[in-house]
Amino acid sequence: MRFPTVLVAGAGQMGAGIAQTFATSGRRVLLFDAAPGATGRAFETMRRSLEKLAAKGGADPDEVLARVEPADDLAPADLLVEAVVEDETVKVELFGRADAILPPGAVLASNTSSIPIGALAAATRRPAQVIGMHFFNPVPVMALVEVVRGPETSDATADAVVALAEELGKTPALANDVPGFVSNRILMPLINEAVWALHDGVADAEAIDTIAKLGFNHPLGPLALADLIGLDTCVAIMDVIRTGLGEERFAPCPLLLEHVAAGRLGRKSGAGFYNYR
Repeated sequence: MRFPTVLVAGAGQMGAGIAQTFATSGRRVLLFDAAPGATGRAFETMRRSLEKLAAKGGADPDEVLARVEPADDLAPADLLVEAVVEDETVKVELFGRADAILPPGAVLASNTSSIPIGALAAATRRPAQVIGMHFFNPVPVMALVEVVRGPETSDATADAVVALAEELGKTPALANDVPGFVSNRILMPLINEAVWALHDGVADAEAIDTIAKLGFNHPLGPLALADLIGLDTCVAIMDVIRTGLGEERFAPCPLLLEHVAAGRLGRKSGAGFYNYR
């Protein structure tokens, strides 16, 4: 399966990066988002990203963007990559609609970072062709793709998506369908413990991130990374893991919940643990 036409559902930060990555590989991309103006903003984001990469010898921005077409709704394609809000109800509804619209041979993939693939597959009549394809932010730069097999995902689907990730220049890593998968099963407790350290007055945000960056050789500290991901998204992921595993150790720190309640969501809102305004 070569997947010449890819439908990306969700034109936010992740969706724009995913669309750009597939278009750069030479594929036709349909980009859909129900939110007014979201697709237009995604094109602006992609152009800025492509121009930066072109300055370093990357592909011509106009050629790449010419392969991306805005779509008014879900449409037939060889592959769906869903990148909407991290809400199981929203994703399940989208997968049900996609199952009715995309051709029988199409693969339905989700960029979810925590929601069980089996729950999404259950909304379709093709569970063998449903899989997780979890990209990392910023998508055009980050090499990893976490490929998550649902309970009924076929070997053919998994092999095709692994091969596709490699064609995109990514490094695929297989994970089983457990809440949080591998990446967030490890990352979210790290972020949450950094928030607890801030909450308890162990150090200020900059010191916590400096210690993590230089002490653990991480490119970004956990609090700055949480701001990049979105604090509301971090809480949503922690809630999925806590509910799915039934373990309170994954409960979000009260300070994290306070930030979200106050609308301090990180970079996307202009303020989180740091001020970006």
